Amino acid sequence: MKLELYSADLSSQLNLAFADQGIRAGFPSPAQDYMGESIDLNHELVHHPATTFYARAVGDSMTGCGIDDGDLLVIDKSIEAQNGDIVVAFIDGEFTLKRVKTDKAANCLWLMPANDQYKPIKVTEDNNFIVWGVLTYNIKRQLRR
Repeated sequence: MKLELYSADLSSQLNLAFADQGIRAGFPSPAQDYMGESIDLNHELVHHPATTFYARAVGDSMTGCGIDDGDLLVIDKSIEAQNGDIVVAFIDGEFTLKRVKTDKAANCLWLMPANDQYKPIKVTEDNNFIVWGVLTYNIKRQLRR
């Protein structure tokens, strides 16, 4: 999965109505009865403004964990990656989005796709490799026009 990267623009504020009682997926209720405070998505999604970036997912290697082509990703470069995190990795000249798997016995790291059509990528000392950032949010578009 390749990425199109964008910096986070926090110069504006967009306060949207927020249903603070939650949205039930069962019996419908008039949503207006539950509207409370407003919510600013920049405040909710961006905890470290200087190190947060947005990216657009390109490809299908992470569909098994719910990340599809065209999804908007929120990535924080200040978070240290842990085993099992989904990360943006820079390996041998290319960015990719994969789940990190540490293999202490083999003294290596694996970049794991979430689609059986793709093979895991073994990261060794021979690779030009860095974890560029950790995925914090995946925003999906439900209505395609």
